[in-house]
Amino acid sequence: MPLQARRSAVLLFAFLLSLAAASFAADTPQDVDFQWGVRIPMRDGVELAASIYRPAGQKEPLPVIFTLTPYIGDSYQDRALYFARHGYVYALVDVRGRGDSAGVFDPFAQEAHDGYDAVEWLARQSWSNGKVAMWGGSYAGFDQWTVAKERPPHLVTIVPAAAVSPGIDFPMVKNLFYSYDMQWLSFTSGHTKNILLFGEGSFWSQKNREMYTAHLPFRQLDRIVGNPSPVYQTWVSHPTYDGYWKAMVPTPEQYARIDLPILTITGHFDGDQPGALTYYRAHQRYASKETRDRHYLIIGPWDHAGTRTPRRETSGLTFAEASVLDLNALHKEWYDWTMKDGPRPKFLEKKVAYYVTGPDEQWKRADSLESIGAERRTFYLTSDGSSSGGGRAGDVFHSGHLADASPKGAAGPDRFVYDPLDTRPGLAELDTQSNDKGYLVSQFSALNLFGAGAVYHSEPFTEATEVSGQVKLALWMALDVPDTDFVAELYEIQPDGGSVMLTRDYLRARYRSSLEKESLVPLNEPVRYDFTGFTWFSRRVAKGSRLRLVVSSVNSAGVQKNYNSGGVVSEETAKDARTAHVTLYHDAEHPSALEIPVVR
Repeated sequence: MPLQARRSAVLLFAFLLSLAAASFAADTPQDVDFQWGVRIPMRDGVELAASIYRPAGQKEPLPVIFTLTPYIGDSYQDRALYFARHGYVYALVDVRGRGDSAGVFDPFAQEAHDGYDAVEWLARQSWSNGKVAMWGGSYAGFDQWTVAKERPPHLVTIVPAAAVSPGIDFPMVKNLFYSYDMQWLSFTSGHTKNILLFGEGSFWSQKNREMYTAHLPFRQLDRIVGNPSPVYQTWVSHPTYDGYWKAMVPTPEQYARIDLPILTITGHFDGDQPGALTYYRAHQRYASKETRDRHYLIIGPWDHAGTRTPRRETSGLTFAEASVLDLNALHKEWYDWTMKDGPRPKFLEKKVAYYVTGPDEQWKRADSLESIGAERRTFYLTSDGSSSGGGRAGDVFHSGHLADASPKGAAGPDRFVYDPLDTRPGLAELDTQSNDKGYLVSQFSALNLFGAGAVYHSEPFTEATEVSGQVKLALWMALDVPDTDFVAELYEIQPDGGSVMLTRDYLRARYRSSLEKESLVPLNEPVRYDFTGFTWFSRRVAKGSRLRLVVSSVNSAGVQKNYNSGGVVSEETAKDARTAHVTLYHDAEHPSALEIPVVR
């Protein structure tokens, strides 16, 4: 090889080595300094335990991010390391009574003041520049809202993901308690993790089934599982959305004073979506316009865990790569914007970012949540049959219809039965599915409802149609019992017969008008029931697909059983059981209807 060529080759080799070295250096994690067992004093003398992660050799004070969690701090070490390696101090703080923190854990009741004290303590440390933010989802999402309502002076921003709202989506939804409640309370009992007990699904199924098949009072579930719990007893003693639950979340006046930039994150399949959107809507309602303009919302095609670590596969569906956001990077960009005067994250082009699933899936943006799906399409429930003999809507093979035209004149109603003593596996557990939090249950297979529900189908869609938002359902029904529970589920039935679960809502008849006050049902009289708590979703319904609406009574080991007596549901047993005969009307005088939000 000529000398010049050898010299060029050497230079090229050196250049490639330098590139490789630069790449290696860029990919090598920065060092982190760590301090375990830091004690943070609370106003009442109790000390919380914290683990502090700082950039190695930190030379100047930096903003601080912290997570306040009942799940033991090192569960989030990967997050702490990430942010410490990207220019932030990170503090993992165990709530009182959990991990190495002193005191007794009282879920949802103590984090407001403890979080305030933690913010102000972190702001005073030598490695802090006085700017403090929070990170986390689920319980740690709740923490952010309950701390923000106290307005600690040094709290700069919150980023609540999948934020649970006590009394709204946990430990009950629409005032129906979950059997999962004792699984969660056992997970968080005492100071230890208890994660193996929490994850032992066969044990929890066995204990829930024991209560269900023996018709034992729901109030006894803590003793049935072997963990008598004063917290559980307190919870079931507050079956309505009363002052006990409201004290844990911001009041309208407190929402008005929360003037921080906020990034709310939830998902189509997030079990705590009702809580996340309750906070979001309340803050949008009560805060100033300037503050509202700094509150952003992301709704992805994610389950509960996916609101922090998105995956392509969720709820039996597989989404495009675009659905998998790098939420660590997005959080960093958010913190850089709000605490380091960096640019606003490019992803947040408008106030709302939401993901449309189905054909041609994509991220879309909107100026407000209300503007999405502002056009509404109404389907009216009908079924074949005579006005005297009644309709036929008992299963997918003999279903009713979701018609575009409103009913004219008389029409025979549909009827179904709920017997709380019927615990046949085919009835109560066929097609049973748990979401990622374990407590939302699909009640029945629409192939055979065993006379316990009604099914309605639309005509095939003549063109692909984006349905984005919350559906509403109004049903006119008569009962021969003073109370019972309902669940309504909406599916897309694709041209090849595939079924995609879109959304569901629950309703306890006595709370049909208010979650705060009960009103037993007048017997054998048509009453309108409005289902307004369906989860928010976005899907492009394919051309040729149909909608399927399934209405049934709740009969599952995963949900508190209503024995239909009108008494205290948590104390009811077999002796209180009354069979509910449900008559569902859809005539001109009682137009039962499904309303869906459409985006053109």
